[in-house]
Amino acid sequence: MEIKKNTPNNTITRKLVDLDKETGNIYETVNIIARRANQISTELKAELNRKLADFSSPTDTMEETFENREQIEISRYYERLPKPTIIATEEFLDHDLFWKETPRENTEAIES
Repeated sequence: MEIKKNTPNNTITRKLVDLDKETGNIYETVNIIARRANQISTELKAELNRKLADFSSPTDTMEETFENREQIEISRYYERLPKPTIIATEEFLDHDLFWKETPRENTEAIES
């Protein structure tokens, strides 16, 4: 997965007005960002597992496991990455996300 270089590693206080401009509703915005953060998290986890699978063998036990410098470097790289929520928020604010609005049903009771 490609992470943008301008994504901050720490949290930034955001104005709610900036976040709900696109959708008109802060709850929809949070829902969109949360769904994208889950996608990013899943992609990063799968990528990390693929890279670490090269280092594992089925016969390893805790006593037989030894320190592997490459494995440590890969783990440190993923630890230093910004959190998926921060990445998703940056993507949303940079207009890199695409979402479809589903039509809402009228929830008001119809009186006869």
